[in-house]
Amino acid sequence: MSLNPSKSAPRPGGRSARVQASVHEATRQLLNEHGREALTVPLIASRAGVTPSTIYRRWGDIAELFADVALERLRPDGEPADTGSVATDMLTWSEQYLDEMSSEVGLAMMRDVLAAGVSTNGVPLPCRCAEFTAAQIDIILARGRARGEAGIPTVDKLMDGIVAPIIYKLLFGPTAPDAVWLRARLAECLPNTTAENGERAVQV
Repeated sequence: MSLNPSKSAPRPGGRSARVQASVHEATRQLLNEHGREALTVPLIASRAGVTPSTIYRRWGDIAELFADVALERLRPDGEPADTGSVATDMLTWSEQYLDEMSSEVGLAMMRDVLAAGVSTNGVPLPCRCAEFTAAQIDIILARGRARGEAGIPTVDKLMDGIVAPIIYKLLFGPTAPDAVWLRARLAECLPNTTAENGERAVQV
């Protein structure tokens, strides 16, 4: 796998940022209008108002462009909802995560990211996605510690116990995970989480 951070890493400001935004927007529009099978680099370039060579220089090929667009769409646009406890925060967040990733768009984005042999700042795109997700979970756990909750697990435990099984089942499993399965996984990963008063924060 060729890892070349110069192709897909956003460059700060100026024309480069405008080109990236224009090409990303054109790609999203054309994907919605025609589907990926009909898309070509010249078609995207025409919609974006750039030359095909601009896209080839920056992204290499259409697969890497799809992956870069998918990465931006997978980037969270805000912090997880604060519902009052780690357990309910994780339940709310993971239900939304499962819903988004199991959608047709979510599955396509994951496949695009996994298929591309590119990186940003030397980090493979799948690892960047994992960083986004881990950062969201870390916010939830930090809130719990600030509230004085006990039994808070590590980010790695929740990534391994919740996120990784979701991704594996969605991409490789015979059936997609559902809400019942998700609640069972949360109960296993958060068995000892308690509120400041010592009571179980939530039954999941």
